[in-house]
Amino acid sequence: METKILNIGGKIINKELIKEASNEIIKGGVVAFPTETVYGLGADATNEDAIRKIFEAKGRPSDNPLIVHIADRSVIHDIVEELPEVATKLMDRFWPGPLTIIMKKKESIPYIVTAGLDTVGVRFPRNRVAIEFIKACGVPIAAPSANISGKPSPTAGKHVVDDLNGKVDCIIVSDDADVGVESTIIDVTVVPPIILRPGGITKEDIESLIGKVLLDKAVISKLDKDERPKAPGMKYRHYAPSGQVIIIKGDLLDIVNEINKKKNFYINSGKKVGILATYQTKKYYNNDDCTKVIVLGDRDNPETIAAQLFNALREFDKCGIDIILAEAIKICGIGMAIMNRMLKASGFTIIEV
Repeated sequence: METKILNIGGKIINKELIKEASNEIIKGGVVAFPTETVYGLGADATNEDAIRKIFEAKGRPSDNPLIVHIADRSVIHDIVEELPEVATKLMDRFWPGPLTIIMKKKESIPYIVTAGLDTVGVRFPRNRVAIEFIKACGVPIAAPSANISGKPSPTAGKHVVDDLNGKVDCIIVSDDADVGVESTIIDVTVVPPIILRPGGITKEDIESLIGKVLLDKAVISKLDKDERPKAPGMKYRHYAPSGQVIIIKGDLLDIVNEINKKKNFYINSGKKVGILATYQTKKYYNNDDCTKVIVLGDRDNPETIAAQLFNALREFDKCGIDIILAEAIKICGIGMAIMNRMLKASGFTIIEV
């Protein structure tokens, strides 16, 4: 397949190129497009044949549901059966933005989108290119992340080209994602609502608006192999580079000492080692022929870590890193989303020191 690669600026948007991309959706194709969280791989959410192409391009399991993206709140009534009051409150505060809300679906959304569930996750992204693209398509867009299934999510257009060039009809290349992790997913069909995946909108943000919400066990622990995932990213190993990720948890200096100890062990075993560091710890690690250190960001400003995480994991792949030693961070605020992605990437391999 020949893939169209369209470079569309984030500040001055080329409407002709937007129309060219949307025409691929109208024809039943699949198009990768930017959002503020990660790049998405979209198709007409009402077209079952088009949706199948998403699963084929990504190699995605069919029991992993997709999120439906909209660019106008008025179309929500064409997608969901009920609009609970709590959903309206969340939309008023957080849309457009990195929040996906799960509600009861209408028949207009086929079961292939929801992996057989009677509920559907809906999101209104705030990225201007995404909004213009979805509007031009004239239909809701079902979209997971635009990467090979299980690999680190794409936060830049070059990541999508690396993964999907020749496998999809079109790739819109625009600005890098600023949030850097996928949207928060909250299920409002239950009382109290439950967060199924943490993201750019934190548990604290939500509770300040609607009161108590629960946290699904799959956020920080494995889902049983026979359980059906209620949202993307809950069941399978996700966000994983080629190298094995190992998370080290404990007091900061204990973490540093353990990472350096394990680094020496793996290097002596003939492995190339990557280290995910922070501003606070970078002075304790050294780059050499067998070690690559990437500083993600500031532990006191975890949004900086979220924005760089997936890019760092992809960089380790380019360097042929065998073992990645990662510092755990506090599970609060967006730190919960970061640790969720790290745990999924590591297959829940964590060492406490």
